[in-house]
Amino acid sequence: MSFSRILGQERAKRFLKEAMARERIPHAYLFTGIPGIGKTSMAIAMAMALNCRKPINAEGCGDCVHCRQMLGGNFPDFVSIKPEGPNIKIQQIRDLSRALSFAPVSGKYRVCIIYQAQTITIEAANSLLKTLEEPPSGNILILNAPEPLALLPTIVSRCQRVPFQPLPVQDIMDWLVKEKGLNEEEAKVLARISAGSLGRAFKMSGSGFLDKREQWLTRIIRLPALSRDGALEMALECALENKKVNIDSSAGVEDGIMDMLAIWESWYRDLLCVRVGGPIRSLINMDFSRKLQNIAENYKIDRLVDSLLMIDQAQRDLRRMRNAALVMEHTVLGLNRLAGDGKRSDSSVPRMYD
Repeated sequence: MSFSRILGQERAKRFLKEAMARERIPHAYLFTGIPGIGKTSMAIAMAMALNCRKPINAEGCGDCVHCRQMLGGNFPDFVSIKPEGPNIKIQQIRDLSRALSFAPVSGKYRVCIIYQAQTITIEAANSLLKTLEEPPSGNILILNAPEPLALLPTIVSRCQRVPFQPLPVQDIMDWLVKEKGLNEEEAKVLARISAGSLGRAFKMSGSGFLDKREQWLTRIIRLPALSRDGALEMALECALENKKVNIDSSAGVEDGIMDMLAIWESWYRDLLCVRVGGPIRSLINMDFSRKLQNIAENYKIDRLVDSLLMIDQAQRDLRRMRNAALVMEHTVLGLNRLAGDGKRSDSSVPRMYD
């Protein structure tokens, strides 16, 4: 993995390369941005470049022993910390601090990446803060988090922040066609619903996601016509389906209901876009544009906003490990009620234009 092989993020690449060229490398970085946009790849590329025995244009050569070890995942001076369960715990940070007190084993720098740094407990964060205040030489810490607000301000202030941006739809689409062999229509759909995350698009491209997406959209389209009992049955179906996914694949909740909720969120977002007369090119589910235009006129704008807020709350509840069946029951019944209350008879809002 080299900088040149990372899709996009040119500003972050340039910033890191310039720091290495000046040999003024901060002891701690904070890489921020949504998952799947290159933060981990950038950390690996940086570790390769810093420890490469014959770097080329501030990039790892890929051939020396250190680069080969990095690519093989067994470089002794590359350390990674991930949450144990829902959190990064204090013992993990204590173990890291002990490891950092020794000189790098074989490279010039020891690079440690802390994944999902926003999950760190308060006790662990305070322990990490001591390391950040008095960092041992020869060590570089890279914290990955969605945004600075997810971390203690005292930790953020001691890190050099490097923001990562969602990738353009066209870049993701081109990559899916070239690297995954998808046709342009499939690539376009996945690129739009990936929300700028190449990692998410890659995951969706090989998991039958498009078929699942069609099923999920079919459910949400028919929800307004269901009775309360029908909506309850639909909620149960969703929860049981998610449970089966988790049992069969050892996946987390994010691989089941969370993906479905993300698709539902994009649906209501598109309906809102249509209701306020937004351009067709701004739709996420563009392949459903005709259905969206036909359905949107049955909704009031405030009910669409409430529906989006309800889905957002369901996602928050599921991340807190709430009971999936109860969350889905509350959410589906709420969306069903909002759809019923949201019927409109006026035509004062302009239709979507091309």
